[in-house]
Amino acid sequence: MRKLVLIILLFTGLTGFKPNSSHRISGTVYDSADSSAIPGVSVVLKGTGYGTQTDAKGNYSIIVPDDNAVLIFSFIGYTTQDIKAGKGNTLKVYLHATSNRLSEVVVTGYGVQKRKVLTGSVSTISAKSYNSKGLRGKASGHVTLGNALAMYDYSTNAGVLKSYQPSVITDESYKGIEENGFKAVSAEPLSTFSVDVDAASYSNVRRFINNGQLPPADAVRIEEMINYFSYNLPGPTDGGPVAIHSELSAAPWNSKHRLLRIGLKARTIATEKLPASNLVFLIDVSGSMNEANKLPLVQSSLKMLVNQLRPQDKVSLVVYAGAAGVVLPATAGDKKETINNAIDNLSAGGSTAGGQGIKLAYQIAKQNFMKNGNNRVILATDGDFNVGASSDDDMQKLIERERESGISLSVLGFGMGNYKDSKMETLADKGNGNYAYIDNITEARKTLVSEFGGTLFTIAKDVKLQVEFNPAKVQAYRLVGYENRVLAKEDFNDDKKDAGDMGSGHTVTAFYEIVPAGIKDDYSASVDPLKYQKPKPVAYSNASDEMMTIKFRYKEPASLKSKLSQVTVKDEPINLKSTSTDFRFAAAVAEIGMLLRDSKFKQNSGYEQAIKMARSAKGEDTEGYRAEFIKLAESARLLSKTELAAQEDNNVE
Repeated sequence: MRKLVLIILLFTGLTGFKPNSSHRISGTVYDSADSSAIPGVSVVLKGTGYGTQTDAKGNYSIIVPDDNAVLIFSFIGYTTQDIKAGKGNTLKVYLHATSNRLSEVVVTGYGVQKRKVLTGSVSTISAKSYNSKGLRGKASGHVTLGNALAMYDYSTNAGVLKSYQPSVITDESYKGIEENGFKAVSAEPLSTFSVDVDAASYSNVRRFINNGQLPPADAVRIEEMINYFSYNLPGPTDGGPVAIHSELSAAPWNSKHRLLRIGLKARTIATEKLPASNLVFLIDVSGSMNEANKLPLVQSSLKMLVNQLRPQDKVSLVVYAGAAGVVLPATAGDKKETINNAIDNLSAGGSTAGGQGIKLAYQIAKQNFMKNGNNRVILATDGDFNVGASSDDDMQKLIERERESGISLSVLGFGMGNYKDSKMETLADKGNGNYAYIDNITEARKTLVSEFGGTLFTIAKDVKLQVEFNPAKVQAYRLVGYENRVLAKEDFNDDKKDAGDMGSGHTVTAFYEIVPAGIKDDYSASVDPLKYQKPKPVAYSNASDEMMTIKFRYKEPASLKSKLSQVTVKDEPINLKSTSTDFRFAAAVAEIGMLLRDSKFKQNSGYEQAIKMARSAKGEDTEGYRAEFIKLAESARLLSKTELAAQEDNNVE
């Protein structure tokens, strides 16, 4: 009887208990016009700094404190919506394109300015109407952070405040890029470069555009944008590590020119057959990492990688701030709780002794070195080193010394504002590793889960390509992108010359723009005839229908001697519409890249034609990354019109 009374009392108490009303809301954000998903939409809990972004398929997930919470959905070119969370767990949102979105301009206290020169110094802006000369009329509304994004209508010389943008990038560094120009085949018949499978530039460019800014020109590395996407290429069938493919058509931006695509596909090895890994997580915990999109995102990203580890794998954890230290000694991959606890206990503060951290990480990697295994340091940082060896040259020399030990260095970049892309690209290039920029958890999943093998396990190292053009068929050529990977012709046969690596299942695409023989060329430079030397006339063989020969050189992961293979390409271009979807999509990405760089070789490139070609070549797109690119290109088109309008206004002033 007493037990029955206790049960009744307990039940009565529970029925009076009101559970916490916080709950998770998930959903998808669509374009109301065509019901297509919109990636990169900002989803913020009103009144807080807490928020997220939609992923490549337009999906989001966020925890709200109660049913009355309000979520703000915003994306450039669309009307911002405030929506009450309610009691449900699912919320679909349809954003409406603004009717005058082609006239978006940035308004600051100094008047209309180009986005890329804004300094973020404006802390408060109030405006309701203005004209092309700057702010006008009575002040109304209030924005307390960043720069105001307003809608400008040139027909009425008035605008309405739309939303605010976060602080504009002020202290980021990018290595200068001098674009590859056209080379005359008569003078330079050989083109040599190192393969690059990094993709950091694309996700970084995406971050700029989703934040309402066009990226700096030097942040746009076209080859990395192209190689962000996977392509459907057959793997090797001859027992080698890499297969070579080619495709030739007209250049979309100049129908008189040809566009050659060279595609490489590395052999795919099943995860269970991959060699054991000795991984050292080297994590920047300095004060500059104390932001929501830095250390917390690093922690979430690395825990996703930990979930992929096997018992035979080992993980160590090294951190650095004012000094460096070991947080977790080498631990078996199946001790996931131990590893994750060590990651969760990290906190940020102090200066940044990056060089000291790298030295310690290599020391730990050497202590646990696995012969015939995957020995790798994984650096997670914003690149803002300021103590000890910190310059790009210092870092390069340090990494070049350490890579001879057989330990690779991969770099994961995080954050914005003080982001040091130039330094991190140098570290990864010289450390025989790869470089990715992680701007959100979806990108972390792509890099560390979906592309796990390609990111961490090398199939072929020091991969080089050399193309010899037939002067009877080719007048001039230009390598699109790969500016920081160009090699001297003698480097191709030099096994001591470092080059890029390819991982399990990786694909690589490179484009050459070709001026066929006999076509009037506006790009090849001319020089006066020599006075003291009379060049002998060269007889070109027209008997061959070969346009070029592609030579491919690589080393097995444990070898110091390279192997050579080659293929020839005949002068048989196919109609652009008949090319593969991969060819056309990659060409569209290259065209958008040239436009973002404002390349002097963009010729007849245009956002409309590139977007149209990308749409027609989207293909299966199971992960949604190509659809995301199309939306990104559309936003870039709007921003380019904004910048042009701002330039016109500045010229008027």
